Amino acid sequence: MTWWQAIILGLVQGLTEFLPVSSSGHLVLGQHLLGIALTDDVAFEVMLHLGTAGSIITVYHARIGTLVGQMVRSLPHAANRTDPEVRLGWQIALSCVPVGLAYVLLGDMFEAAFMKPRLACAMLLVTGGLLWLTRLAPTGQRATSAWTALLTGVAQVAALLPGISRSGATICTGLYLRVDPEAAADFSFLMVLPPIAGAALLKVTDMTAQVAAVDWVHVLVGTAVAYASGVLAIRVVLNFVRRGRLHYFAYYCVGVGLLGWLLLSAGSAP
Repeated sequence: MTWWQAIILGLVQGLTEFLPVSSSGHLVLGQHLLGIALTDDVAFEVMLHLGTAGSIITVYHARIGTLVGQMVRSLPHAANRTDPEVRLGWQIALSCVPVGLAYVLLGDMFEAAFMKPRLACAMLLVTGGLLWLTRLAPTGQRATSAWTALLTGVAQVAALLPGISRSGATICTGLYLRVDPEAAADFSFLMVLPPIAGAALLKVTDMTAQVAAVDWVHVLVGTAVAYASGVLAIRVVLNFVRRGRLHYFAYYCVGVGLLGWLLLSAGSAP
């Protein structure tokens, strides 16, 4: 791996993990149209995910500390579970159930979808439509609830398909359910921490087999870039959500989806 590869992969991971433009859609189209293949270095992949997890922790460190502390203190005292932060913590846990079940039951199907670039193009158009329709969603003031958490978790399952943006699908779901825009964005970013940690842990065994051969200098450079660009991306999305301009990303998604479809048609890709 070269310095440039480490920097570019870290940048792509950090930005597209949180901007509502679908990192998976870009991956699939890049592989098929440009011949770009991501490294199969498991250690690098795990560290990039840890870098983006660090981005969330940095932006929300105070909130996460309060959530964890309140949940731990609530365990022996059922009455304390009515605390808003405790409820939010359990809602985040609930939101992870659908994606966990989907991965276990339908993991092979979702992995096979990454071999279908036309599907990625179509799903980018769907993402664009979801984002654009937020213009019509009435501004809500509701807090998150168990019901909104579960539906947002289902939206996260849809994002296992290449081309469906995870942050886009989950934030849009919150907005459509009339959740306060900033609360919907905060929930979207906080709810992804457990899945990111889980995905990294699943690959730790494979990573340990490669430790001796890992180029740690390049890995750490890529991780640092993913972390820094992730912090930037989260703050950019939060700013767009607060200003009611999340739909601006729709034009980009639709443009990439249409361009990808045209290029695939010209090259007769499947």
